[in-house]
Amino acid sequence: MKRCLLVVLCLSAGVIAGKYSRDVNEPKPGGGDEQALEFRIAKLNQVWEKANRMQLSPVRQAELHSDLKIQEKDELQWKKMKVEGLDDNGEKEAQLRRNFNVILAKYGMDGKRDMRPLESNYLKDHDTKDGDIFDDPKLDKLWNKAKSSGKFSNEELLSLNREFQHHKDKIHEYNILMDTVSRTEEVHKNVISPLEGDAKEHVLHQKHTELKQKMRDLNQGFERLRKLSHEGFTEDSEFREPRVIELWESAKRSNLSEDELDSLKEELRHFETKVEKHSHYQEQLELSHQKLQHVEALGDKEHIKRNKEKYRTLAEKTREMGYKMKKHLQDLNNKISRQGLVHNEL
Repeated sequence: MKRCLLVVLCLSAGVIAGKYSRDVNEPKPGGGDEQALEFRIAKLNQVWEKANRMQLSPVRQAELHSDLKIQEKDELQWKKMKVEGLDDNGEKEAQLRRNFNVILAKYGMDGKRDMRPLESNYLKDHDTKDGDIFDDPKLDKLWNKAKSSGKFSNEELLSLNREFQHHKDKIHEYNILMDTVSRTEEVHKNVISPLEGDAKEHVLHQKHTELKQKMRDLNQGFERLRKLSHEGFTEDSEFREPRVIELWESAKRSNLSEDELDSLKEELRHFETKVEKHSHYQEQLELSHQKLQHVEALGDKEHIKRNKEKYRTLAEKTREMGYKMKKHLQDLNNKISRQGLVHNEL
């Protein structure tokens, strides 16, 4: 038994080390007959190839592509830092590993069945009932109360629903992070080398700090939802999109000057337009996919060819816009936090 465990640990160490080695991560030049690689890092291509074999929805696949492009950008930047002698303590590398693990977990590619929203022990412990649409008892109770209050128009209810959905996504992200921390702690127990133990202790401390910050964000977000549900939308609301509202609330709590806040407000307006445009393209991509399925069922080859081309073009545009939006979100988070490395929200 001990011998088997030693073999497994050695293999795991090899995989982890391999993820960031030059030989593994730099795609090998191929001949003209080989399919063009989507990413410049091998492990990201492996994830993308696996995703193409899975039954992901078009919108979810486009989201994964955008997340992988952000991961690629961050890892290539880190490689330059490493060459310049920066990141000596491995902080950036640890963050990149964690971000990559979160992507795997988020899209069900971490070797586990993704049952977190259904059976999480962290923030949910109740049976599903009619009217439970957010997988969290406090959220469901608040939503049902707001919906039946008569305070909101149909349009306002749609906006409120987006706010609740955004909060649900943040709970899911928190649970994924909690899960990765738990697994890191399990590995930490099996560490033999004291030096390796110190490094992992540092990584765990980072993750626990991030968990605390995310829990604070969740509590502040829920308080905002509770106030919104009781008082309704005000006419002087600065923004409509939940992510933008959250950024603005965070900025107002930061130590930014009045001039910096005014400048940021203008940038957030541009960002909100970008978010809304991306959402519109996601809706169009879903509709295009449904139309393609309908046309394929009819069997008209010429019609199928035209719709496939339209669908591919729309999918590429949606991925590109998703990447630009997530990159802009990273930049805004950095500006508000005044740090060079913050975790981008997936």
